[in-house]
Amino acid sequence: METSITTPAGGSAAGAGLLGRDVSALVPAAADVPGLIDMSPAERSVWDRAVGHLHVRDNDVHTVYAFGIAKALVAAVDGARPEIVLPAILLHDTGWSRVPEDRVLEAIAPQPRHPELVRVHEIEGAAIARAVLEDLGRDPADIDAIVAIVDGHDTRAEAMNPSDAVVKDADKLWRLTPHGLATVQRWFGLTPDAALRIVSGRTHDHLHTAPARTMARALAAIASIDLSPQRRALARQGEW
Repeated sequence: METSITTPAGGSAAGAGLLGRDVSALVPAAADVPGLIDMSPAERSVWDRAVGHLHVRDNDVHTVYAFGIAKALVAAVDGARPEIVLPAILLHDTGWSRVPEDRVLEAIAPQPRHPELVRVHEIEGAAIARAVLEDLGRDPADIDAIVAIVDGHDTRAEAMNPSDAVVKDADKLWRLTPHGLATVQRWFGLTPDAALRIVSGRTHDHLHTAPARTMARALAAIASIDLSPQRRALARQGEW
């Protein structure tokens, strides 16, 4: 697995720290650590073409987090194909760039006023995905599979196959990340606790794979502890 994790000369960003001695020589190489995520050259080529379509409502950052989640999930879900899942997650929300930005939130809000725009962004995203992948010379059968996932990733209730299930789950799991919760809080003017509750209510029961359901509970547990009075009371103490 390739990584782009870097540290200053000497291999340690922290120096001696509170311990008082340098342990940087004991830090393992990134390639020896499980779970670290980066984009391969093939994935970066899709990202480089997708990112220009992801400027609307934090979709660029959302997509990067969803990619990381998808890359973790695809290794844990039998039958999911990374060559389908990862381009699909990078391209899934490109269609929002063709929806008036001032209507995007009213398409995805609780009790939305423009729910039809969710379908519009899927159709437009499918067209963008096909153009990007054809430009890259990807296998026509893979292109069809990726485009089919993009065209229905939000409105299609059931997953067509394991790859589709992973894309759907990674897209939703972003909501429970710190970035997702902060974004939902900002979008709808909610308190952190209310954002966690509304996101949880729209995530846990809508996931398709067992690994995603486990990940969702772990993310929700961390977010809950961050908001707990016990954790807040300890915030004045030193952090690791």
